[in-house]
Amino acid sequence: MRYAILGDLHSNPTALEAVLAALEDAAVDAILQVGDVVGYGAAPRETIELVRAAGMQVVMGNHDGACTGHVDATTFNDAARLAIRHNVAQLEREDLRWLAALPLVHTTEHCALAHATLARPERFDYIQRPDEADTSFEALDRPVCFLGHTHRPVTLMRLREAPLRTSYTFQEELELGEFDAALVNVGSVGQPRDDDPRGGKNHKKKENHPRTPPPR
Repeated sequence: MRYAILGDLHSNPTALEAVLAALEDAAVDAILQVGDVVGYGAAPRETIELVRAAGMQVVMGNHDGACTGHVDATTFNDAARLAIRHNVAQLEREDLRWLAALPLVHTTEHCALAHATLARPERFDYIQRPDEADTSFEALDRPVCFLGHTHRPVTLMRLREAPLRTSYTFQEELELGEFDAALVNVGSVGQPRDDDPRGGKNHKKKENHPRTPPPR
């Protein structure tokens, strides 16, 4: 099974179209998306249309939840709150229904998917230090979980020779089969915060090829 894992989109259909075009020759079997389809950007409807047309498997991000009333947007910074109001004004009722129905966690045969953390995903906490990943590792029943939320790619892992110690790496390509478990933050498609706008950073696990605090 070959997966493409997309980070936060944030109402940026131009960036999403570029990534989808790059995936046309990648022969992926499924596209997974770690939430925050909307927020910040100016084109939430167009972004949702692209996501649905591509048949992506998606989880709810905190900006998605804020647009539907599932998340309290008063905790957001000023720019994020203004963006939520703009996005809600642009969205149709069907768009809001679709966002409201997104799950907080999604699992496949090979991996798990959540927006911020796997443990208590409804809180949308940040994993900023290795010790903050402990509860998500405890909740993980797959070899790997893909996350977003921080817009900064990083992999936290438990090595087989030290299964209780959390290590991390910023390497772009990893053989996840060497780890006991891994939490992979895939960064952001629509609003990267690592000064690197490129897509296509790969993390490999045997025959599967799936593709950190900022403001909310």
